[in-house]
Amino acid sequence: MAERTALFGENIIKLCKRVNKSTLTTPIIDQLIRSGTSIGANYMEACGASSKKDFKNKVYICKKESMETKYWLRMLSQTSPEFIKDCRILWKEVQELTLIFSTITKNTK
Repeated sequence: MAERTALFGENIIKLCKRVNKSTLTTPIIDQLIRSGTSIGANYMEACGASSKKDFKNKVYICKKESMETKYWLRMLSQTSPEFIKDCRILWKEVQELTLIFSTITKNTK
């Protein structure tokens, strides 16, 4: 999962670098980079958690950031329709991450 979330963050950055900056896209890009890269950062924190409760909380944050990333990908696809395909591919990956984090959260006692 550490590698998968890191690759996802890298792919978010690569996409955002390709998008033309405008008053509409710049705030969306900023938010997308923040949420998309924080998934991996929070997962790494979860791996170093001091307790099960801490682990569960960090994974829950991963889930929340994943859900936020889906939202920003949707907004980017509206402001930059030429990247709809890229956004869909990343959306599918982050949807899988969301489901994985949901399962981990649910199953961590």
